[in-house]
Amino acid sequence: MITRFAPSPTGPLHLGHAYSAMLAYDMAMQNGGEFLLRIEDIDQSRARPHWEAQIYEDLDWLGLWWPRPVVLQSEQMSRYQDTLDALWRDERLYPCHCSRRDIQAAMSAPQEGAPAFGPDGLIYPGTCADLLKAHYGEKPRPNDQTLRLLMTSVARLAEKSNQGTGFSFMETGSGPNGETGEIFFTAEDLISGVGDIVLARKGMGTSYHLSVVLDDAAQGITHVVRGQDLFQATKIHVVLQRLLGLPTPTYHHHKLIRDEAGKRLAKRDDARAIAKYRADGKSPEDIRRMVGL
Repeated sequence: MITRFAPSPTGPLHLGHAYSAMLAYDMAMQNGGEFLLRIEDIDQSRARPHWEAQIYEDLDWLGLWWPRPVVLQSEQMSRYQDTLDALWRDERLYPCHCSRRDIQAAMSAPQEGAPAFGPDGLIYPGTCADLLKAHYGEKPRPNDQTLRLLMTSVARLAEKSNQGTGFSFMETGSGPNGETGEIFFTAEDLISGVGDIVLARKGMGTSYHLSVVLDDAAQGITHVVRGQDLFQATKIHVVLQRLLGLPTPTYHHHKLIRDEAGKRLAKRDDARAIAKYRADGKSPEDIRRMVGL
């Protein structure tokens, strides 16, 4: 078993991060496996070296160990570019010029029964999809333009490669509604409930969905441990894995640590930062008790 913890260096780690990291670490150790740390710093506009340094300090204080050096996503851009190039050549991507406001305006009168939101936010209405043919033959410019995945083509192609039996992944934790065991979904679920997701954001050169799928495969991650808020996003990752010929890990989605009002913790919630508990004299054992481990 190989698990991982993959934080972004954009703020202090809080109790929710501590729970996810320790759970992934415990699962690996209990099964004679390995725990890896990956720094997801593709958003260089927000990533800061001092937050990265504090991640190492916090996790070390919690008693976790991982192999060094760690993988930094900002150093993997050539791999992401190679994959984008291949998808572009296969006519699976198209450039998108829509702003968030443009998408909201297009979705102001959704079709009856059609969901407005999916795991990647507002479901894109396909406004720029016709640009796929217009730009065929050019080289994609992921740093200068937003690139979307043509889900109608990709989902059905990937489903067909599995004799049309759809998609599935194994869940050993639970989704927000208690979903567990083998989770099934179809190409039509992806087309109607996910839509044409962004695989490269302008100014970033990649996206969370693309980089996490490629990095999990490159690092040999067998079990992905993460919060229930990412349960629906797993559909995106499974279809990308199928499309790119990558293995699908086992997924373990866990509860979210919330405050007294039931609101999930955020990095701006400094009152629950691991560093503050440490400064206040708490011990790693105290943190484990607080998150229920």
